[in-house]
Amino acid sequence: MQIEILKSKIHRVKVTGADLNYIGSITIDEALLEAANIFEGEKVSIVNINNGERFETYAIPGPRNSGVITLNGPAARKVQKDDIIIIIAYALATMEEAKNFKPSVIFPNEENNSLT
Repeated sequence: MQIEILKSKIHRVKVTGADLNYIGSITIDEALLEAANIFEGEKVSIVNINNGERFETYAIPGPRNSGVITLNGPAARKVQKDDIIIIIAYALATMEEAKNFKPSVIFPNEENNSLT
């Protein structure tokens, strides 16, 4: 049997933009992606603290150390600039794997989305 477990989490970052005319996805500062162990193209869940919206999209890298968090395409309708969101990625694991697995969870600075 396999279960779905938390693999990665970027806890409480500020949305820096929403681009309705882009084809889709969420653009995330490459440094944040690496720190959270989230891969380009990986499916992520987004939880919007400000309005309670929950939705899924995929991650694309933005400029390193820029603090960029931009929702693109239809997802742009679910956020506003300066909303606080949580970005979550899950993985499938066997029960045995899940017992010892430790997720990558990061807590960036909410004001500028930096790791320091």
